[in-house]
Amino acid sequence: MRGLDYRWLEALDQIILQRSFEKAADVLCVSQSAVSQRIKQLEKWLAQPVLVRETPPRVTPAGQKLLGLYRQVCVLEQDILPELSDYIGEKPISVSIATNADSLATWLLPAIADAMRQSNLEIHLVVDDEHRTLDKLKNGEVIGAISQSSRTLPGCSAVLLGDMPYLCVSSPQFYQQYFSQGVTIEAFEKAPAVAFDRHDFVNERFVYDHLGCEMVSEVKHTVGSSEACVKAALAGFGYCMIPKIQIVDELEQGLLVDITPGSYIDQQLYWHHWQLETGRLKKCSQAIVAYAIKTLPQ
Repeated sequence: MRGLDYRWLEALDQIILQRSFEKAADVLCVSQSAVSQRIKQLEKWLAQPVLVRETPPRVTPAGQKLLGLYRQVCVLEQDILPELSDYIGEKPISVSIATNADSLATWLLPAIADAMRQSNLEIHLVVDDEHRTLDKLKNGEVIGAISQSSRTLPGCSAVLLGDMPYLCVSSPQFYQQYFSQGVTIEAFEKAPAVAFDRHDFVNERFVYDHLGCEMVSEVKHTVGSSEACVKAALAGFGYCMIPKIQIVDELEQGLLVDITPGSYIDQQLYWHHWQLETGRLKKCSQAIVAYAIKTLPQ
């Protein structure tokens, strides 16, 4: 049986990136008929569809896996070819990393800064919940992912980065208004809460772990970013679970108070990456791991 032709995958990749067969043909400098023929050959070889023909086209689950394979090969090719040839002017390698918003807001950018400058990397950060970032790696959308899961994917490794403790904090004025009579389930339910989005239930999980009771806030603000969570807590919008690493200065200056001293939620973070990475990709992974181990509690 004829093997997989990477021109088929190149056509599939461009159709998704350009959102049409016509524009993909322009990028590939071939006719639209040739692009359609490549997709038909790929689907015949695979014996199942790789595209849903709608506007814009979208990939099927099988197509997504093939796209992941193709993009991984492209990145590895970019990384290894300069080592095998006399090529001098290294082009930037496009590196996509899936991260949770809190890591991005605190330690991730300093972790990759030196590697980015020294290794000529073009960084693309894909932000998602730490429970879903691993799906980005599985689908081939990224070359590495920061996740809470220790489960390794085939062909990948997982390295423990450290812990990220989350404290339950508020402004001093907010604390006096809602918790001066005691940190109780009733106080938590009455006090407005601040969360990342509507799918963020870390406040509820903390209250259950701390008090052993399920809780539903009367008011729950959502602000859509880690930085905004800090600003909302400082402004007295509500109490919020925030990584300790993000608010060291605010706690020392008394701008925020720890509502439940000694109690926190601890989230372990792992760096997932391909086992086959070499050269600049490997240096990027090593930089992330080294900085995290130095910065995050172990």
